[in-house]
Amino acid sequence: MKKISNMVLKAELALTGAMLILIFVLVLTSAVARTIGMPINWAQDISLLLFGWLTFIGADVVIKNNGLIRIDMLVTHFPEAMQKLFTVIFDLMMMLFLLVLAVYGFILVSQSWSRTFNTLQLSYAWCTLAVPVGSLLMMFSIAEKSAADCRSLLNK
Repeated sequence: MKKISNMVLKAELALTGAMLILIFVLVLTSAVARTIGMPINWAQDISLLLFGWLTFIGADVVIKNNGLIRIDMLVTHFPEAMQKLFTVIFDLMMMLFLLVLAVYGFILVSQSWSRTFNTLQLSYAWCTLAVPVGSLLMMFSIAEKSAADCRSLLNK
């Protein structure tokens, strides 16, 4: 399972890096083109699509790299075993939130198939699909970390 997770992480890093560079190039090119009177209208829509996916896939990368911000002023005063228990509880709460986000995200996707981008003949559902897909990716990442925390908690 760890091997698959590492492969997914490498793919996500490559994808998010490529999307970030592409967004930068599209926005810069669009701004320069608009300044000289030759706007590239579709660049904004492509950037919007990429930004939605970058946000959710990037969030999964942050979770896999233990980069989530945690407010631990109170938790650090407890013993290590209790801290891990709190971490598992907080992770379960995040997974519940992500499950709700995924369910409602799929509902949003189903409702947005007929809507298209302003300048593209592409369904807006491709943008909203980032919400449930990213939420599921994050749920799996958090579940993997929680399982490791539970194992270490039980081994002590």
